[in-house]
Amino acid sequence: MPAAVPPTRSASGPLLVQRTTRVEDGEGLHALLWRAGTGWRMISSAVLGGGIGERAWVLNAQVSHGYRRTDPERHLARLAREAGAHGPGVGLMTAADVSEYGRGHDGGVDAVATAGLGVRGWAASPDRGATVPAGPGTVNIVVALPVALTDAALVNAVATATEAKVQALLDAGHDCSGTPTDAVCVAARAVRPGEEAHAFAGPRSLWGARLARAVHAAVLAAAPAP
Repeated sequence: MPAAVPPTRSASGPLLVQRTTRVEDGEGLHALLWRAGTGWRMISSAVLGGGIGERAWVLNAQVSHGYRRTDPERHLARLAREAGAHGPGVGLMTAADVSEYGRGHDGGVDAVATAGLGVRGWAASPDRGATVPAGPGTVNIVVALPVALTDAALVNAVATATEAKVQALLDAGHDCSGTPTDAVCVAARAVRPGEEAHAFAGPRSLWGARLARAVHAAVLAAAPAP
């Protein structure tokens, strides 16, 4: 008997982001807030709420190019509270104007990307690594799938999203794989009782292929011309 395919669950809607505006040190800055709500598991490399776990919102906040705060987690948490987000969430930051974000959609998978490419290069570089965080010029990717994924598949989804990001940057004419501070957040539905999670999210799997196309479209739309 063939293995049962875990069902697709209809999401509450696409990855809808709300744009907020604030003033810090006399500078007008924007942020994108996705109020995902309950029933989501996310994997992220974000400053706030990174790792794997249940998360209810994602905030992608623009900060100044000369950002020097040493408490980005607390800063992001405060911005999220002020925007009305509650419970555990994910906080990303970038020096790019997040109001110029790109979107991608494919087969139920939604992606939103912002792209600041002022400091870019190739991942495999002869430069020595640093022990302090790099500046916030960043490609941030948030992607949501309407199905449940295993922990291993969540990790696989991050790799797939990263591959699609690099492909999009090259297609946009940029000679780089990204920036030193790129971040990603993949959201998948939490497993319900009696339900199995999808075990694969590589680029040739059913949901990984959709994720890759959605991320590619979002990054391609967000990347500024070289």
